[in-house]
Amino acid sequence: MTGGSGYVAGWVIARLLDDGHDVRATLRDPTKAQAVRANIAGVATDTDRLEFVAADLLDDAGWDEAMHGVRHVAHVASPVMALPGVDTIAVAVEGTKRVLEAAARAGVERVVVTSSAAAASAGDGSSRAADEQDWTDPRGEGVGTYAASKTLAELAAWDFVREHPTGPKVATILPGFVLGPMLGTNASATLSLVSQMLTGKMPAVARLGFSMIDVRDLAALHALVLTDAQGMGERWIAGADFLWLSDVAALLKSELGGVASKVPTRTMPDWLVHLFALINTPMKPLLPDLGKRRAVSSAKAARLLGWHPRAAREAILATAESVIQHGRL
Repeated sequence: MTGGSGYVAGWVIARLLDDGHDVRATLRDPTKAQAVRANIAGVATDTDRLEFVAADLLDDAGWDEAMHGVRHVAHVASPVMALPGVDTIAVAVEGTKRVLEAAARAGVERVVVTSSAAAASAGDGSSRAADEQDWTDPRGEGVGTYAASKTLAELAAWDFVREHPTGPKVATILPGFVLGPMLGTNASATLSLVSQMLTGKMPAVARLGFSMIDVRDLAALHALVLTDAQGMGERWIAGADFLWLSDVAALLKSELGGVASKVPTRTMPDWLVHLFALINTPMKPLLPDLGKRRAVSSAKAARLLGWHPRAAREAILATAESVIQHGRL
């Protein structure tokens, strides 16, 4: 497991542990190991079979040790947003190549690469939901850094497969907008959108919408693809219902009563969203999607793997309940 300190990775680790697997997770900063274990212990039944090794996506050191004796790899680590002084695309692409090369040297059998639904676009103006046959043009007009980095990293993974016919076998998972319960003290940037609605820090909702996915269902799909023989060699989209942020706000208002009194009901003009993103970092990767309906379909995973995610409504309310419980208001 790469990126063991991440929100999605933590839930995947917990699922794999509960399924009876031994898990070795990489950490860029090994001093975080105790905190990461504590967060995972809050949702996993047993963390005794969890160990950590130090490895960085932009450094060769540690990867051979990380892969030693490993059969399956989940490559979840990747930058979520552009950071000052960091080449997001380089981290995503070079990191993916480094992980796959180390896996090949170690004789790993299967690798699942976590991509993003942002790498599957049906094209602006399309009324249909994107599926696994669709690809985002990473150099297309209006394509943001996040979508480009995910697309290019996934393309690099499939190039690697063509160049290494003897293995490892590879599959990619493309999650939509990830919501769900916090992992102990760990929460992704995506959860902050719900938190900001509840606290009133988001004065109005942007014209943004997403196919949302509960992190627990995403973890289940990772475990399924890693262990199911027909999961390899395929792209798998993980997305439930498409909702606009205005729909999310309305749901919180209707279901949470007074706790949601600060949830915005007005729509923010696009120019103000751009201004707001200057001080609200999690908003920046979302700017290219303003006003665009980016629905995706996970019918393939349902049909071939029997995977059925919970409704977006459940993921949203679970997020809200979790941030309230952990005092994030």
